[in-house]
Amino acid sequence: MQLHLVDATYELFRAFYAPRPGAYARDGRDVGAVVGLMYTLLSLLRDEGATHVGCATDHVIRSFRNELYAGYKTEAGVPPSLLAQFSLAERAMEALGLVVWPMVEFEADDALATAADLWTAFPGVDRVIICTPDKDLAQCVRGERVVMRDRRRDNTIDEAAVAARWGVAPASIPDYLALVGDSADGFPGLAGWGAKSAAAVLGRFEHLEAIPANVGEWHVDVRSPATLNATLRAGWADAILFRRLATLVKDVPLPQRDPDELRWRGARRAAFVALCDELGQPRLAERPHLWRD
Repeated sequence: MQLHLVDATYELFRAFYAPRPGAYARDGRDVGAVVGLMYTLLSLLRDEGATHVGCATDHVIRSFRNELYAGYKTEAGVPPSLLAQFSLAERAMEALGLVVWPMVEFEADDALATAADLWTAFPGVDRVIICTPDKDLAQCVRGERVVMRDRRRDNTIDEAAVAARWGVAPASIPDYLALVGDSADGFPGLAGWGAKSAAAVLGRFEHLEAIPANVGEWHVDVRSPATLNATLRAGWADAILFRRLATLVKDVPLPQRDPDELRWRGARRAAFVALCDELGQPRLAERPHLWRD
């Protein structure tokens, strides 16, 4: 079997900002992101033949990382009309018959990383496909067995593609982000460290601790290595903190223990039809090709 692990928060944001006509519930609420999400998931199930699916959401856009770093991302700046659709999106996915992991203490990425780590070597699992282009999840990629899937660009990212795109192995992604920063997550990295310098240094040494304190031992082609080294040493505590922020948790308590519990057995007819009526989307109710009841 193949497991499809969906970053539903990403898909919800993508649907919200997509250049498509708006959608409004019968009571006037903006539900365009939820409707877009439903069409995306139905396409995954129908057109791509996904059979085992788990969807993770950021039930609240805060996590334990906010306690570690004050500048970490929050719901600030997220349009209220999008925030209001998060719970509705979770209810819609459940009506569609999908397994949903709504995260509160952790993030959606943590749930996806946990599921990938938990079931990669499980008997009967041939491949784990993490449906997202988010570079944070590149740290979970393993050969061609655990891959990322950017469905919008029709692009599959295996371990070789991670190295080609970011210049480092998957295991080095948290170290890479610690140096270059991640504006989406709200931490800046270290001044002067860019994608090229971080990839060159980590491509040789893999992790922060392995980078020699003596810059004469680097033997890498980067501009101003002495300055980079001085910045790293002066900002060492920040770098370690940023790496912790970027490192995904792989022991989130998921209720499922067997990957077959992710098998999609069809939409829940009564709940899904009622939801489509609430959303003012009667045509959406005709889209599922399999019903559970």
